[in-house]
Amino acid sequence: MESSSSGYQNLNESDRKISNVFTAKKQAQDFEMSNVSVVPDETFTVAQAVDAFGFGRFQVKLSLFTGLCWMADSMETTILSILSPTLQYEWQITLFQQALATTVVFMGMMLSLPFWGFFSDKFGRKTALTLCSVLLFYFGILSSMSPNYTWLLILRGLVGFAIGCSPQSVTLYAEFLPCKQRAKCVVLLDCFWALGACFEVLLALIVMPTLGWKWLLVLSTAPLLGFACVCPWLPESAKYLVTNGQTDKAIDTLKKVAYDNGKPMLLGRLVVDDVVLEEKRGRFTDLLLPQLRVSSILLWFIWLVCAFCYYGIVLMSTGLFESSYNIRSCSSNLDGRIFKTVQSCTAESHYLTTRDYIDLLWTTLAEFPGIFATIFVIDRFGRKITLVFQFTLFAITLFLLFQYAKNRVLLTITLFFARGIIAGVFQAIYVYTPEVYPTPLRSIGVGTCSAMARLGAMITPYIAQVLLKSSFNTSIIIYITAALLAAIASSLLPIETKGRDMKEEYYVERD
Repeated sequence: MESSSSGYQNLNESDRKISNVFTAKKQAQDFEMSNVSVVPDETFTVAQAVDAFGFGRFQVKLSLFTGLCWMADSMETTILSILSPTLQYEWQITLFQQALATTVVFMGMMLSLPFWGFFSDKFGRKTALTLCSVLLFYFGILSSMSPNYTWLLILRGLVGFAIGCSPQSVTLYAEFLPCKQRAKCVVLLDCFWALGACFEVLLALIVMPTLGWKWLLVLSTAPLLGFACVCPWLPESAKYLVTNGQTDKAIDTLKKVAYDNGKPMLLGRLVVDDVVLEEKRGRFTDLLLPQLRVSSILLWFIWLVCAFCYYGIVLMSTGLFESSYNIRSCSSNLDGRIFKTVQSCTAESHYLTTRDYIDLLWTTLAEFPGIFATIFVIDRFGRKITLVFQFTLFAITLFLLFQYAKNRVLLTITLFFARGIIAGVFQAIYVYTPEVYPTPLRSIGVGTCSAMARLGAMITPYIAQVLLKSSFNTSIIIYITAALLAAIASSLLPIETKGRDMKEEYYVERD
């Protein structure tokens, strides 16, 4: 009996060990399967759900909502080129002060990037965009009440700080787009940027001759007011909700997507598909790892030049279109005194005329063909070749200004092509950059590139608004040189991302 009892106990002990082994394996499998992209049939991820629901009514509404935010960003940027010559004429400010009024907006944008990135990750994309729209509307209205130049600088700087959140609208939008439609839809969102720029010029054409620049600042906040009103209906990112443990809210959001698109809700358990453990998150220093160092440094320079040239064309256009502005007379009168009060040229500086606004509108419309031409070319010839070709063509177009700057029709045509080309460069670099970096580094990689773009935008007013009026030739040569250097940098990029899958991992030894 003792032998039988002992054998029975040994058998039970063996069964318990086997049971424990199977339990441990099952727990390990459950943990693993809930944190990878490939999941069993009874589970689904946010990305799988969005792809299953397809593009429908929900995405159309979201396009219009986020498009309003993108339009507002574009309008607040475009207004800088219209406001500067007016302030110079009315307030008798120096050329340096005129450029500073533009620079302070981009400085506010650059300083706000870390804040809005943290805020949107902490409290959600919807909350960040709601606060952004309210602040931007508030500071935009206050800017119109500026009693003097100092207050205008402070308030426009706060406008720039609020604008820094607008890229979060693209993040929210992209997270609800099916994989197959993502590229095309993001391009359409860029069209809202071009639409906002055109709308701002049309608004200035109507408002400036009668009501003045203060009313232009007030009325330019209209898209912000519209966006603030629709924010209560703006959905929170399902990806954000599920990665922050709010699975029930994420499921409710996905049910809303399914209902609007007329598709059945997926059955099963919602799991996280892109959790990155804290110890594997990217650090800034990882952008300079041997396998990424050259790409990162070159991309920082390319982004800086891209913004430098784009906003340079925007700001330069109004200076060249001022009806009574004569390049040679201003150049000879100023004698390089760019930091002294404008006297010799102020007498020749007047409000922009109807013809000035119409020609400015034509150059702004160039962004539409520029964006679509880039999308057509970039998938056929590759990202690097597209960047090299566009930067080189932009430099050649600027070179034509030496011949055509005094002929109004040819000047308008030249600026039309220049703005369309540089707008296409921005689109190409936005496509290329996220494809270079692996997932743990993608956010910080694009973020640092965006910061470099803000730096380029801060520098360009001193060339396009200050130096242009003292030395036209030198200004154009600087932009041509920058574009050619960017073309060389683009050709030296070590990675061509055409047809290349986005990398999910990278190797680095942690301390």
